[in-house]
Amino acid sequence: MDSDKTICAELVQAWGFARDQGKWDDLLAIFHSGGEIAVSWFRGPYPEFVAHCQRNFGKGSEAKHLLWPARVAVNGARATAETSVAILVRQSIEGIAVDLTSQGRFLDRLERRDGVWRMIERAALYEKDRLDPVEPSPKFDAMMAGAGAQKYPAQYRYMAYRVHAAGRSLAEPVHYDGRPETEALKQRYAQWLKGA
Repeated sequence: MDSDKTICAELVQAWGFARDQGKWDDLLAIFHSGGEIAVSWFRGPYPEFVAHCQRNFGKGSEAKHLLWPARVAVNGARATAETSVAILVRQSIEGIAVDLTSQGRFLDRLERRDGVWRMIERAALYEKDRLDPVEPSPKFDAMMAGAGAQKYPAQYRYMAYRVHAAGRSLAEPVHYDGRPETEALKQRYAQWLKGA
């Protein structure tokens, strides 16, 4: 069982490296066929997520996913993992270079099929974030004064602002602790691990 936990934890880490470095074949190989992912800006089939990442790689924003060690629970051929993550994004908004720091967790379901462990579902759960100018300026202050970011939940306020500034929409529901959909997700993961 310890070796199964190690394999699952390594998959979690491999996802971050492949995603940030544009290793698309490696990124695809982390999920079984039929897998799904839900993050702030995308919800749906995993191959579509990878294709979207590939299309936008190097076009206006740079991302780094800093992953803490995963907490893995295994029951036979099923496993769940919970991993703290800091997502660092640099992009330009209205011509101003900004850095987003978003903290949260990845909640994963993994399955062993034909002796091979892979993910089958990932959901990003957001906790808090901040947006800073790369170079402090009155222009950044003026932009934020008119941004209307307060309309977004505090757990992903500046992530949401960044997504909309890039011309994209949020993939609701965006998960955070206490949101009914998120609590239902956590319960579903727990029941699935028990065999439901």
